[in-house]
Amino acid sequence: MSAAAAFDLFSGVGAGPTPFVICELAGPPVGKGRPRFRWVAPNPVTRRPGFVHVYTPKETVVVEQALAWKGKAAMRGRLVLDGPLAVVLYAMMPVPKSWPNKKRDAALAGLIFHTSTPDGDNIFKLVSDGLNGVIWKDDKQIVRHMVIKEYAEQPGLIVEVYKLP
Repeated sequence: MSAAAAFDLFSGVGAGPTPFVICELAGPPVGKGRPRFRWVAPNPVTRRPGFVHVYTPKETVVVEQALAWKGKAAMRGRLVLDGPLAVVLYAMMPVPKSWPNKKRDAALAGLIFHTSTPDGDNIFKLVSDGLNGVIWKDDKQIVRHMVIKEYAEQPGLIVEVYKLP
């Protein structure tokens, strides 16, 4: 595979496919939070042994739920997708308020890349898990994906989903 073909999500699929569905979520993109653990002490009264409780951070749950609602609206009653998919995720990051206007303008023009947290793969994981059972049956159907992080006036996520043959 050539280097150019490696960047082409749709090589061998045909020229210029249009997305099957586009889902947008306003607000600064966040990455999927790591699971949290807490020790629950044994209860001598009920004789319940101690155990470790594993849970997902609240911020992750809230964003995944919001994304699911936006995904349902974007699907407009259509059936959940089955089969191979390609996903393009645009993570529109806010420009730091502390940056001078010159640097801000350069960032919005695409001359400065967003290289800080959250990681693109963590953002994608949040999106792929949040849209499971909403747009696609399972995120294992995603055989090609691209994450583009860039600065924008209006932060948010744009998810383009393409059906592959």
